[in-house]
Amino acid sequence: MTLTTTFALLREHNACKEGYGKLAKHLGGVTKYGRDMPIPLAVILESNGLDDTIWSLSAVPLEQTAERDRIARLFACDCAESVLHIYEAAYPGDDRPRTAITTARQYAVGDAVNDQLAAAGAAAWAAVMAAAWAAAGHAARDAA
Repeated sequence: MTLTTTFALLREHNACKEGYGKLAKHLGGVTKYGRDMPIPLAVILESNGLDDTIWSLSAVPLEQTAERDRIARLFACDCAESVLHIYEAAYPGDDRPRTAITTARQYAVGDAVNDQLAAAGAAAWAAVMAAAWAAAGHAARDAA
């Protein structure tokens, strides 16, 4: 499925004036293109760049929200995984964040249920909080 939006949906979701105008210019104008004509998000990426494309995920038609959520979850997993090595270098025996990422991926493709996702998220949050407290303790000790 190709995710799309429309000029009408972008306006309804309060798209910024600059990004809206840039896309309209790229597509030959709102009136010419059509307020309700689907605009593939790939076109927004080409015209406006990644930031506007990611924002445009909030303005997809209702029937595309499940696919949008799946793609967004997988993207978030990719982003988290790209920096996971930093956490694992500092806490080599703690696999809670990796487990949370794996579970979130499984959830995104329908292979995990809400309870599993919630448990993995809680475990990852606990790991993050433990790391934050440890960092705060080291900073306080160094400052003293």
